[in-house]
Amino acid sequence: MTVHGGRGRQDGGRTRPEGSAEPLSGAYDTALLDLDGVVYAGGLAVPYAVESLGAARDGGMRLAYVTNNALRTPEAVAEHLTELGVPAEAGDVVTSAQAVARLIADEVPAGSRVLLVGGEGLAVALRERGLVPVESADDDPVAVVQGYGGPELPWKRFAEAAYAVGRGVPWYASNTDLTIPGARGIGPGNGAAVEVVRIATGGRFAPKVAGKPLPPMHRETVLRTGAERPLVVGDRLDTDIEGAFNGGVDSLLVLTGVTDVPQLLAAAPEHRPTYVAADLRGLLTGQPEVVADGDGGFVCGAWRASAGGGALAVEQVAAGDADPMDGVRALCGAAWTAAEAGAGALDGEKALARLGL
Repeated sequence: MTVHGGRGRQDGGRTRPEGSAEPLSGAYDTALLDLDGVVYAGGLAVPYAVESLGAARDGGMRLAYVTNNALRTPEAVAEHLTELGVPAEAGDVVTSAQAVARLIADEVPAGSRVLLVGGEGLAVALRERGLVPVESADDDPVAVVQGYGGPELPWKRFAEAAYAVGRGVPWYASNTDLTIPGARGIGPGNGAAVEVVRIATGGRFAPKVAGKPLPPMHRETVLRTGAERPLVVGDRLDTDIEGAFNGGVDSLLVLTGVTDVPQLLAAAPEHRPTYVAADLRGLLTGQPEVVADGDGGFVCGAWRASAGGGALAVEQVAAGDADPMDGVRALCGAAWTAAEAGAGALDGEKALARLGL
């Protein structure tokens, strides 16, 4: 995979979002899209997602859906996307279930029994790799694997996992996202379920993890998409954006899911996206430059941001359309640069109120 940009980077990390003169859907050949919080939430399409993805696809951009959620099969995910108005095939979907199944299959004999704590997507992925899912620690599994199984997953499945892990059976997890966005809010994700087993076994064991941001998921994505100029699109700093960072590719953060603006401003170097947009409409436009003004401030569009006295500040410096997202991008420049210089925590409450956020 090719790194497209890097203009906003210094030795310590990216110091501001980058700009793009052309729409991102033209600058990159493939969008590697997270699903939960980006395309849909709780089964319903995120606002502007369907029309934005349709326009990007019609313009020649390939769309691939890369999700840490191991609950459903690629066929089921593709069917759901198509029902929402985003035509997709199973081959367009890459899941952490596929990544962890490949990881296990590379390390155990073919035909091995694997204790499954998860849903149908993970079971299908195991079978595709020649592994046999079982549900009891007494079925002589050679491995234990956990993936998000939905809210109805029986509690006894966690007990079976704890029994096997406690006996020393190798432990794997599709991902360790602590939360998952839904229609009613943020709920517990597979990482919370992994913590149940870890606590039950006295904290003595840790699973091998396949999902974003770790290399097995990146490897699976590369193998399945063949993207040459990919753009990772996600809503989470610690999975989507860090995964792009680890893979050396560019990223677009959309603010429709888990990450909010204060978290973005406080992002560690490996969590700083290349681009920032309110939603998937950001795929269809260029990205404005964030320019250092020489006086310690950063200007983007009609906004200027700065850091000082333990706080961030933003002011409108040009008449006309003052897009709050340009103010967010300018604030990223101020906050990230201050962090690279060793500044402590910065209060951004008044600056965000000034932007109406």
